Amino acid sequence: MLLADYSLTPIGTGTSVSAWVSRSIDIIIDRSGLPYRLDPMGTCVEGEWDEVLGVLKAFFARMAEDCERISISFKGDWRKGASGRLTAKIEKVEATLGRRVTT
Repeated sequence: MLLADYSLTPIGTGTSVSAWVSRSIDIIIDRSGLPYRLDPMGTCVEGEWDEVLGVLKAFFARMAEDCERISISFKGDWRKGASGRLTAKIEKVEATLGRRVTT
């Protein structure tokens, strides 16, 4: 399974990118059925390699419809046979600390 963290940012569209993030989350990620977490600086998605990269590709294609330039940041962690890491990795840190953390 691939755990991928990515951020796509339109350049030259003003100071706020919430409109692009919102429509991408609504149109693409919610409909993919893949588990994800949105954070202030990006989105983390978990799934099979092709599924996760398919979401990234669809996210890009939608943004490219009306953006002339897009900054892309992608970080991935593939681990054979592992799933549920979107939450398990945080739970492991919380167990080690002995308390909950803010996510």
